[in-house]
Amino acid sequence: MNKKYEVLQKLIESKVVAVIRGENAEEAIQLSKAAVEGGIQAIEITYTIPNAGDVFRALEKSKALLGAGSVLDPETARNALLVGAQFIVSPHFNKEIASLCNRYSVPYLPGCMTVESMIEALEAGCDVLKLFPASNFEPSFIRSVNGPLPHVQIMPTGGIHLGNIKEWIQAGAVAVGIGSDLNKAYRNGGYEAVVTLSQTYMHKIAE
Repeated sequence: MNKKYEVLQKLIESKVVAVIRGENAEEAIQLSKAAVEGGIQAIEITYTIPNAGDVFRALEKSKALLGAGSVLDPETARNALLVGAQFIVSPHFNKEIASLCNRYSVPYLPGCMTVESMIEALEAGCDVLKLFPASNFEPSFIRSVNGPLPHVQIMPTGGIHLGNIKEWIQAGAVAVGIGSDLNKAYRNGGYEAVVTLSQTYMHKIAE
């Protein structure tokens, strides 16, 4: 199987992507390890973290699928690939990032809010599109898009929580990105709280 599609398959099977932010690399490493221990198989390490490369290096031996998030330009995307990112995520669509990812057979999940940007991303070879911020939409938005564009695979991110995750999956989301909940859990209860919350998310998905 093509490497790109192998990664996409794993991403879709994992259903939940932990979007990792952190005030520093050490916090992000702890958050990532706790999420993986709690059963989340896909980790998006955002490039808003200072020294994000250190997080990739620390998780190198982890069995989780590691991606880079908040990637704004092709230079950052290339850097992320060199430190071990297996997929690239942006808050927007960038044609140059799409070209770079196609060159190296790596999935690129750009943030799209309109049908126009979705079509542009599809034409550039993107297979899964990130609906961001999902808090601006109802889950039914996916069905509306899948009417004229039945082949569009959408991963909502931003505003996904335990109360609505099931609704988004039932509406047709191929996966969801969760982040602020994990940060909140870490600040309030540390490592173990993130493990427990991650387990709760995975149980919810299993239902």
